[in-house]
Amino acid sequence: MGRLDFSEFHSKQVQVDFDEGRFPRARVGVVLLAMEQITDSECVRIIPPGVGIHFTRVRMPSAVTVENLKAAGELLPEAVSLLVPDLHLDAIGYGCTSGSICITEEYAKSQLLTRGNVEKATTMVTGVIHALRAFRARRIAIATPYLDEVNDEEARYLEKQGFEIVSMRGMNLVEDFDIARVRPSFIRDFAAEVDCPEADAVFISCGALRSAEIVDELEQRLGKPVVASNQAFIWDLLRLAGIDDKISGYGQLLRM
Repeated sequence: MGRLDFSEFHSKQVQVDFDEGRFPRARVGVVLLAMEQITDSECVRIIPPGVGIHFTRVRMPSAVTVENLKAAGELLPEAVSLLVPDLHLDAIGYGCTSGSICITEEYAKSQLLTRGNVEKATTMVTGVIHALRAFRARRIAIATPYLDEVNDEEARYLEKQGFEIVSMRGMNLVEDFDIARVRPSFIRDFAAEVDCPEADAVFISCGALRSAEIVDELEQRLGKPVVASNQAFIWDLLRLAGIDDKISGYGQLLRM
């Protein structure tokens, strides 16, 4: 058999028609914990059309302990380096509330900005703090899925930011897998029990909880602002990236 000649199929010069791509408005990056199951899907569901969101993950065992959260923070540069390396990002965030607290916002942001082609950095707890301040809430009630040791870290951290913790209760769950399986209706009722008349706002902590979907209902029930980790994180990321769309269905914050 003679040698086949494919030269007639060789590409000729083609005038390709390009547009701005799927995400002409902005692009943001998010670093998640390795075992995280909820934050990415909530981000994709809430983020408006024309905004791209890109994810990477940092290695961490599934047990949500202070020791593991601190260790994960040391690995942030490794995760950031894998986040669409050659693509410019308008903002980047660390998507873990307790993890941001255990290593501090400042340290987390410095590690996120080891990636050169990104403009601004935030963390999940930074978004929460910005959200609470947007509501002018000083006294807060906090519902979490965490162990007491993680709650203690969170309470001390938020008090240093000028908030007064008037009520706080955790579910004493250690495995992220279990946190992700807590029914939204239970989260709603649990947060309502943690609330008290002295609280200016209720904060539902942890990106692994399916909280964003019950914020609207809970705000109507309690008659006060409710801030949830993923909701506040997405709001903060979008505002950093210059996107100020008003988004319904996830509480007052995303309509501000």
